[in-house]
Amino acid sequence: MQKCSSKIVENSMKSAVELKAEILKAMAHPNRIRVLEALRCEETCNCELGPQLEIEQSNLSRHIAILARAGLIVPRKEGVKTFYRVADETVFKILDLAKEMALKQTETHFKALSA
Repeated sequence: MQKCSSKIVENSMKSAVELKAEILKAMAHPNRIRVLEALRCEETCNCELGPQLEIEQSNLSRHIAILARAGLIVPRKEGVKTFYRVADETVFKILDLAKEMALKQTETHFKALSA
C-alpha cells in the first residue's frame, strides 16, 4: 500500500516539475522576456510590440505563440488587431527574482575581476 501511494506522489511531483520546466522554458529567451516586460504595465497590440522592442513581426509572432501556448500571455481580438496581456502577474515575481540573481552574479564577477 505504501509503495502505491508513494508512486502517486512521485507521478504528481513529476507533473509539477514538468509544468515548472515548461513555464521556465517558455520564458527562456531574451526576446520573450522583453515581451513580458513590455506587457508589465498594460495590454499592448502586437502591432506596437514589434517596433517598440525592435523585433521583426515574424520573429515576434513566434515568440508570442510560445508565450501564449505556455499560458503566460492571453490574446484579445479587437477588429483586425490582437492585444496581449499577461495571464498571471506572478510571472513578474519570476522575472524580478531572475533580475536579482543576475545582479548578484554580476557583482560577484566584478569583484573577481577587481581582485
